[in-house]
Amino acid sequence: MLSVVQHPDYDAQTVSDDHRFPMRKYAETARLLKERGIVSGTNPFITPEPASYDEIASAHSHDYVRGAFDLTLDRKKVREIGFELHEDVVRRSRLSCAGSILAGRIAMDEGIACNAAGGSHHARRDGGAGFCVFNDVGVAVKTLKAEGVIGRAMVIDCDVHQGDGTADIFADDPDVYTVSVHCETNWPTRKVPSNLDFGLEAGLRDEAYLNALERALDQAFAEFVPDLVYYNAGVDPHEEDRLGKLALSEAGIAARDRYVLKRVREKGYPVVGVMGGGYNTDIDLLARLHSKMFEAASLVK
Repeated sequence: MLSVVQHPDYDAQTVSDDHRFPMRKYAETARLLKERGIVSGTNPFITPEPASYDEIASAHSHDYVRGAFDLTLDRKKVREIGFELHEDVVRRSRLSCAGSILAGRIAMDEGIACNAAGGSHHARRDGGAGFCVFNDVGVAVKTLKAEGVIGRAMVIDCDVHQGDGTADIFADDPDVYTVSVHCETNWPTRKVPSNLDFGLEAGLRDEAYLNALERALDQAFAEFVPDLVYYNAGVDPHEEDRLGKLALSEAGIAARDRYVLKRVREKGYPVVGVMGGGYNTDIDLLARLHSKMFEAASLVK
């Protein structure tokens, strides 16, 4: 059975349904996972406690973390994040970080686990951006390394936007290898170099995308051997996503998730799946797209 970390407060209630970031997707995805039997009474969600100040400060500057915790960030920092900074927004971000830490520990024991949130890859060391307050994968990898649970990690980021924050956090860490497969002409305009960037042309469809992804993973695994892999399964490469510029079908999203998770597990590496971005206005469709990662993970051991 697949272990899935989830918390009801992943859905911050102060973020309205008309916000560009569809916060309700977390609750709807959780509902769908129950409906499809991926979690159940005999295999319930695993609930995290919020990540501590020290855990989050392992990946972010103390000034930024203190300002976020105390709700005292200046207006420029808040605008860059894209949310008004309320207590529930900070709490959901701390919970998301904790979820990715916990899923990492579980994956090291079970081979695979998922966080039903996460993938906040635009948060850099000194601040948040792009609806990302704290970089959960950055916090998780830093924490697990500090605890001695892992020595080396790889981040495979398939969100439509380049993983600039993750690249920034690990820019000087030779024990972490970052891979970003994204639309080159999409935001952020100023990208931070990953260890491996595959910038794809706008409008790319399923077959060409999957071919590029295969080349990216071939190169990544030839260059680096991790103890643990984090997979950012953002669904904003979907053809109907309002902030994406790629054109993957629903079947293409599912094929991508199956391919990445199967490839990682065949290499013998533990893997954590996190949800990443997705900005479709149809929340039911969005939850269905996000559920593909969990379905794929439930079939891979």
